[in-house]
Amino acid sequence: MFTGIVEEIGIIKGINKGAESASITIGAKNILEDVKLGDSIATNGVCLTVTHFTKDSFTVDVMPETMRKSSLSNISIGSKVNLERALKLSDRLGGHIVSGHIDGTGVIKEFKKEDNAVWISIEAHEEILKYIINKGSIAIDGVSLTVAYVDKKMFKVSIIPHTGEETTLLNKKIGDKVNLECDLIGKYVERLSGFNSKEENKSPLDLNFLSEHGFY
Repeated sequence: MFTGIVEEIGIIKGINKGAESASITIGAKNILEDVKLGDSIATNGVCLTVTHFTKDSFTVDVMPETMRKSSLSNISIGSKVNLERALKLSDRLGGHIVSGHIDGTGVIKEFKKEDNAVWISIEAHEEILKYIINKGSIAIDGVSLTVAYVDKKMFKVSIIPHTGEETTLLNKKIGDKVNLECDLIGKYVERLSGFNSKEENKSPLDLNFLSEHGFY
């Protein structure tokens, strides 16, 4: 698990592509202080396993499913990526609970400056947007942010100067893809309640049940 608080910006040093997979080497420093083989490191929000490391880089394997569902398929030598080590139980949860298992990608549509902040508008598929709520949490390329606007086609976040300086978000361009992970709570509630379920033995907890019992 992660918090969405980026520890370091890494640089892609090597990419060894397979038919549909890849082995990626990433230059870093701070996050390698206590690294071990098999450790999890969130790379642009994607939880990846360390398969090799040196004093200034680490290597991860990226499976075909991850290549298909994330923006890692678009990186190249020299690309910058957000990095975060897995959460320790003794750490402060400065962001929100992030699994590193992204829901899909979005496309940056607009940057807009407002005093000391920058608004970022991101277009996403309806299957992702249904889990995004105003003032809820969202991880964008591994960065924990608060949703400030959402409609049926896109959502917006506003970032402070510190976030802009410590992450790659303001290095992006209009049209760039970003990895998105929605808050876990909404997905679990949907699954356990049976909302949108097509199964015959789905849970009796639905909108009618909630309305009848004064919850909706």
